[in-house]
Amino acid sequence: NKKGPTFDIAVDPLEGTNFVANNLPGGLTVLAVAEKGNLFNAPETYMNKIATGKIDKGVVDLDFTLEKNIKNISEFNNKEISSLTVCILDRPRHKQIITKLKELKVNIKLISDGDVLGALYVSDPKYNVDMFLGIGGGPEGVLAASALDTYECHFQGRFIFDNEKDIYEAKSMGIVNLDKKYDLSELVKGDSLFCATGITNNDFLSGIKINNNEYKSETLVTHKDSSFKKIVKNVTSLNE
Repeated sequence: NKKGPTFDIAVDPLEGTNFVANNLPGGLTVLAVAEKGNLFNAPETYMNKIATGKIDKGVVDLDFTLEKNIKNISEFNNKEISSLTVCILDRPRHKQIITKLKELKVNIKLISDGDVLGALYVSDPKYNVDMFLGIGGGPEGVLAASALDTYECHFQGRFIFDNEKDIYEAKSMGIVNLDKKYDLSELVKGDSLFCATGITNNDFLSGIKINNNEYKSETLVTHKDSSFKKIVKNVTSLNE
């Protein structure tokens, strides 16, 4: 009857397509929900991203050099640079960044796919990742920001519009400043709810387990306003 509440929904039905196709670790299905207008309507283009755990404003920034960001996070966390770990997608476009990280003697966690999962590594010290950076999907940046918001992490993104098609799409979506740098609070305004279900095993979640007619799943659920962060386990029967 169109009298109920309206929501923004961001979804990645299958992050890590190649992982799942080859039955490798890292496959997820991801969803974020917020009140209408709270999730940034991201164009289907690339985004330059940087994410860290909870830090003071101004410690790291997309506009800083890589060296400055590494030095600042080292000083803020009171860790030697050689003890830092940076997670980044293993892509040719990141060759210069990876080379520079090696020169700085920073530990590198290379991932072959799945930059929502990559960003989530900064959410908890137990994953031993101090920073996630590099170029990945724009909509995936909004999804990651929803989860990281609950963990009070730092996230910045800048969309990359390098062809006429992407520029036209951005302008048709109301994006005026094509070079704008977005802080987390601009990508996710107010409250949001994030869910990620493991399809294949990963560092956060067990993948789908099938036992006769039963399917067992694990879902990371976060809710900003209540600071809810929990892995929910579910068993579904084909007979239901």
